[in-house]
Amino acid sequence: MKKIFDDVSFKCSKLVTKNYSTSFSLAVYMLSPSIRDAIYGVYGFVRFADEIVDSFHGYDKEDLINDFEKEYYKGIDRGISLNPILNSFQQTVKKYNISDDLVQAFLKSMKLDLIKSDYNSKEEYDAYIYGSADVVGLMCLKVFVDGNDIKYKQLKSEAMRLGSAFQKVNFLRDLKDDNLILNRNYFPGVDLNSFDENAKRAIIKEIEEDFRVAYQGILKLPIEAKFGVYTAFVYYKKLLKKLENTPCHEIGNARIRVSNYTKAGLLAQSFVTYKLRLV
Repeated sequence: MKKIFDDVSFKCSKLVTKNYSTSFSLAVYMLSPSIRDAIYGVYGFVRFADEIVDSFHGYDKEDLINDFEKEYYKGIDRGISLNPILNSFQQTVKKYNISDDLVQAFLKSMKLDLIKSDYNSKEEYDAYIYGSADVVGLMCLKVFVDGNDIKYKQLKSEAMRLGSAFQKVNFLRDLKDDNLILNRNYFPGVDLNSFDENAKRAIIKEIEEDFRVAYQGILKLPIEAKFGVYTAFVYYKKLLKKLENTPCHEIGNARIRVSNYTKAGLLAQSFVTYKLRLV
């Protein structure tokens, strides 16, 4: 029965989420069970594409990402893919009316990572973040509003700002790996070899504004999605605060993390806030 294969496909996407991101996995678990599988489907797709360009060293990354894209579109045309990650994603795309321009924008940014190392203008920076993060937020928003175009348009701007905030926090956290291992610099006008407190403060101020706007969107989310998204929001705010309190030279030499103990505390805090209807 195909249902068994579909169930296995979504379980594979869930496994990818749990193994690659304990924080995001926790946030997804706080979503309504009715939409968890779809978000796992989105995450599995974007995670694998990102891993191709970031981690699969020693392989032909361009060939791999192109094959990944071709197999996705075959799955869309056929209504099935024997790649379980693509199978769960193509079902999510169809069920929630995720537009192809979002998928294409995402793949475009992933492919840029194969050929581009520096982002020298705000326009380049914004375009990359739109494709690598904002559209992922928009894919998730499609699921959160159950494909409702009116609600989607009402929350689109805030969802993009949340995606931007998450991505910029990731850039700041991953400064060492991006610079020393992948030879990338996403921040325009910032010399990572002389990264200082002024540069860090400017980046953090930009992220805080993204969070401020995004929070207003979280307040308007459907009940099925609000607590899960708020949980992710609180975690990333905590990570940003930790980065703010970390000397800039340490950010450039080590990957800053939030401990599992702290994550548990944040979850409890988020739950109380949510139950008191403060969000």
